[in-house]
Amino acid sequence: MSTIHITKTTTATAEQFVAGLTDFGPGRSKLFGNSADEYLQVHNRGPDHADVTEGSGGIWERLDYDWSDLNHVVLETIVSNVWGGRSGYTYTFTRQPDGMTAVDVVIVREGRNLRGRLLGLVLGTVGRGVLVKAFEKSLRAIESRNEQVDAAGLSPTT
Repeated sequence: MSTIHITKTTTATAEQFVAGLTDFGPGRSKLFGNSADEYLQVHNRGPDHADVTEGSGGIWERLDYDWSDLNHVVLETIVSNVWGGRSGYTYTFTRQPDGMTAVDVVIVREGRNLRGRLLGLVLGTVGRGVLVKAFEKSLRAIESRNEQVDAAGLSPTT
């Protein structure tokens, strides 16, 4: 099992980040590169939770999203072709005095089969940098989206 811990700061608020994280519409891959549109399937969605299958590159997982606490969002893997056990993501948002938001994400990858165990080992070692870059890219995309929304005076889903 691999546990990857990443902390970055952003101009986005927790609410803005969660709005991006829970936007399951077309073009999701522009915000989250590992969520290709052809894998995306929303099974159920409520005001503060969703049951969603997503993935890319032959790897998919069905996740239970819980954003009932906007400062602490949890995505638990329900089923996947490679991940099992305690796999998932936990996002914690901390508002900073300078108006920035610290985003702390803990990614747990527990392989459910040989392929998953090997991928988990790679992600926990040399592959960590790939996850950090992907997370930074998502942060920039969410910031850009919010800048465009602010400039147009629209809501993020408009």
